Parts: sequence; C-alpha cells; structure tokens
Amino acid sequence: MTTQRVETAQGLAGPAEAAQGRAAILELAGARERILAQVRKVIVGQDQVIDELLLGLFADGHCLLVGVPGLAKTLLISTLARVLDLQFHRIQFTPDLMPADITGSEILEENRATGQRAFKFVRGPVFAHLVLADEINRTPPKTQAALLQAMQEKEVTAAGQTFALDLPFFVLATQNPIELEGTYPLPEAQLDRFMFNIRVDYPSESEEIEIVGATTGDRVPALERVMGAADIVRLQRVVRQVPVSAPVTGYAVRLARATRPGDGGPDFVREWVAWGAGPRASQYLILGAKARAILRGRETPAVEDVRAVAPAVLRHRIVTNFNAEAEGVKPDRIIEMLIREVPEKA
Repeated sequence: MTTQRVETAQGLAGPAEAAQGRAAILELAGARERILAQVRKVIVGQDQVIDELLLGLFADGHCLLVGVPGLAKTLLISTLARVLDLQFHRIQFTPDLMPADITGSEILEENRATGQRAFKFVRGPVFAHLVLADEINRTPPKTQAALLQAMQEKEVTAAGQTFALDLPFFVLATQNPIELEGTYPLPEAQLDRFMFNIRVDYPSESEEIEIVGATTGDRVPALERVMGAADIVRLQRVVRQVPVSAPVTGYAVRLARATRPGDGGPDFVREWVAWGAGPRASQYLILGAKARAILRGRETPAVEDVRAVAPAVLRHRIVTNFNAEAEGVKPDRIIEMLIREVPEKA
C-alpha cells in the first residue's frame, strides 16, 4: 500500500503530520473568530483593519497604521494585547525622543552590601511582545532607526551586548496622514520593514452612532483571554509550513514585479511610478496569503488571497513620480489597476 503524503513548505509529511497540520489550521480559524468576538466588545466596525492586524501578527510581520486622530487606533491595539495576553508597551514618539528611550540604557548601580558599583542595563519599552510606536513620524530618523534592528533581527544591541527579544515580537506604528508640520517622513528602507500599511478610515454614520452610545456611558466590557504568547509562536510556525502552489507564487511575483517601471510593467506604471516594490513585497504577498487562507480554515492559499493582501503590502512600497502627483494618482489606484491587468497565469 502506498503511504499517503502531503507536501508542506518544509518537505513531505505523512498522514499523522498532515492531520496535525489540519488540526492547527482549524484551531487558528476558530481562534480568529473568538478574537474578533472579543475585540468587537470594545471596537465598533474596522473589521478589515482588525483582520489585517491578525494577518500581520500570525505571519510574523509588523504593521503601520495610517489614519487621522480619534479613530481608536491605540485602543484597538491595547485591546488586542489584552485578548491575546501579550505584554504591551506604548512609546509616544516625540521630536526629543532618543534611541536609548526605546532600547534602554545603562545606569550606575551600587551594591549596598559590598559598596561596589557596576553598570546595569535597564531595558527600554521595546522589550515587550507588542510595541505601539505612536506617531512614529514625529521623531527624527536616528531615533526611528532604533527600531530597525529589533524589527528585523528580533534583538537589541546596547551597551556592547546583544539582547534577544521575547517572542512573539510585533511592532505596530501609527502615523497621521494629514499633519505634516514637525514630522519626519519614514525613509523607504524603514517603510519596507513593515509588512502591511493599513489604512484606518472614518466609521460609517451608523457605526459612529454606536461608538458614541458605547463610549459615553459607564459600561466597561469584560474581555476574555483567547490565547497566549506560546500559542501565537506555535501558530506562526504553522503559517510558515502552509504549502503554496507554483501558480500562486508566480502570480505574487508577477504582481510585485509589475510595480517596477524598469521591469516591463504596464504603461501606466512607467508613466506614474518612480520606484516599485522590491523582493520583500513578493515574500510578504505570499506570507499574507498563507495567513489569510488558514485563518479562514483553508489549507493552501489561492490567487484571491494574494489579491486581498496586495493593497496593504504594496501601497507603501510604490513611490509615485511627479506625473502621478500632478494628476492626483495615489498608489492605491495603481494597485487596483495592476490587480485588473496582471494575469493569473503566466
């Protein structure tokens, strides 16, 4: 009898491993529904924002949330941390914030018993599972860069030592899109570290009525813990192991490459785009598609999953030129046109 085998991202697995994988996928899909149910006790609407945050978390990426003040971005993130039982730190980025205010600093400490003095490293707020970098564009690039190593390497180097960060490590940064005075735009290299650029829009009229009713009384919703840090790390590994077909991978790569004016992209890309997305975009399209598929109980992603995550993955990786700015063309419009233009099959 031939042994049934199921291909995974790390090779071939037998029936027992395949059954474990299916069980993990069902667990993650069920967890998504429970997380949404708890977050909705506090947050009205913003379902797509919540969903994209979960995709970023379980794909082990970081997210940049862009929206005007007062849309409950901070409340949403702190609520998510409570539901997932994660250590949460909020850093308010200001023009006078220094790198050591993020990573930590050395202090001179005296041993009362011996009288000896020694330097001790005091960990900064970056040492948490979930870090909110509030208004990240209000601090100079030198301080913004203090997050780069932590985001990429999951470690911090300070005082000549390297400290590993506890996992999972998830950075959520917020940015105000309309107030430009006194801000420092994030360099493209730092923007590229974020898996998703998530747009937070105004609520609908009915949602705003519900928000006002829910937040002007004395009712405090009770939140239940859905999972913990160890569960999230385990399920992040499950996302990595999800198999992806060659056509889906090919479509993701073609979509990312089509954003580059020098790679034979459509005419409108050559007309409106100065720089397109790099290879990291292709990687994040696939990781986001994997997370989206299994969060919905499917064992492998489809082209539709790639299309669904494409705006959040690509909008901060497309640099428009003067022609686009003169015509009022934004990256989201270019992405919509690319999704229509790029064929599913090569």
